[in-house]
Amino acid sequence: MLPILFNLGPIKIYTFGIFMMLAFFWGSFLIWKLIRLTSFKEEEVFNALFLMIGGGLFIARIFYVVLNFNDFGFDFFKFILINGYPGLSLFGGFLGAFLTLFLFCLLKKIKYKEIVDYFIPGFLVALSFGKLGSFFSGSELGVKTKFLLAIKYSGFDGMRHLTPLYESLIFFLVAYIAYRIIFEIRKDKLSRGFNFYFLIWSISFVYFVFDKLKVNNLYFAGQSFNFLVFGVLLLTMSFYFVYYFRSLIIDKIVRVKNFLFQYVKIIFKKIRGKSKDKIDGGEKKDIVTDK
Repeated sequence: MLPILFNLGPIKIYTFGIFMMLAFFWGSFLIWKLIRLTSFKEEEVFNALFLMIGGGLFIARIFYVVLNFNDFGFDFFKFILINGYPGLSLFGGFLGAFLTLFLFCLLKKIKYKEIVDYFIPGFLVALSFGKLGSFFSGSELGVKTKFLLAIKYSGFDGMRHLTPLYESLIFFLVAYIAYRIIFEIRKDKLSRGFNFYFLIWSISFVYFVFDKLKVNNLYFAGQSFNFLVFGVLLLTMSFYFVYYFRSLIIDKIVRVKNFLFQYVKIIFKKIRGKSKDKIDGGEKKDIVTDK
């Protein structure tokens, strides 16, 4: 693809770096827009945001370097030059960012569940732009395919899936859903912290579904590490949502059961009515014949 967007003499502008800036801008803007609906101080929220970004990027980079140690080794410059050697671990970034927020809330004596939901849509928007950056810079590769929608990556053989682009588009959709969930939480239709659990579920779902369509460098017991980790998280969060919505699910099941019962009952009555008409018609014919 296009790792370097353009050159300004000796200065190189990297594609991934541009999209990281867009991720920061639009993610921060959405968080600011949502936090204005609350009584939280904007100063404290942005302090938390900058700490989250720092903690998230640092842990994400560490995870990525460790998981791809053969490409980085102990070269410190490769670690810090993220433009020239792009790559971040989503799991590490997620863990670092929200662990930082949790520690910040403990320090400031803020209830974590009351504030975390407002960070989720912005986080997902930032993740969407990050995935776009991975696609256009070529830092994430799809597997080879003969599918109609495919692209040729420079330096790699064959046509390949547009996996990072697929993930980016889905994350934009998920970000919109998370944005709408905020207002359901504010109406007390959903509990506080629900958006955070939805974030875990949606990320796990996307990574689990598209894992087989991307080139993976880390395997455990013959399976992709991401496939195993996010598969477990997806299953866990799915059980949680089934438990959370158990009353609604049971109510729907009862309604469907009652509907089917009534429908079968009506059909049975019609069948009995037709059978009775045939019997009555046969008896009348017998009477006429006897006469």
